[in-house]
Formats: sequence, structure tokens, C-alpha cells
Amino acid sequence: MKYLIYFLILFASFFLIYNLTLIDYSAIFSEGSFKPVVSAIISVAAIFLLLILILSKKISSKYEDR
Repeated sequence: MKYLIYFLILFASFFLIYNLTLIDYSAIFSEGSFKPVVSAIISVAAIFLLLILILSKKISSKYEDR
């Protein structure tokens, strides 16, 4: 499970970098940049949630050892 989470973080990071290259920074809110902006936000949210999952697993393993 640990390796799957790290793989998903890596995949989301590559997806974030890819979408950041697709954004037209001169017109961020135009129709052509809307999908990459939303996808980049979703990638950041996915990375954040996966990091929370890693931390919660570490905390739960610490409490199980008691």
C-alpha cells in the first residue's frame, strides 16, 4: 500500500507539471487554459490528500504500538 501511495504522488506530480506547461500565462482565464488550470488544482489537491493519508497511517501505527 505504501508503494502505491508513493506511485500516485509521483503520477500526480508529473500530471501537475504537464498541466503547468499547457497553461497560457498571458490569458489564464481564457477558454484554452481553463482545463489545464483546473487539472493543476486537482493534482495539487490529490497530492495534499495523499500526504494526509501517509501522515494518518504513521499516526495510527504509532498508537497501535502502545
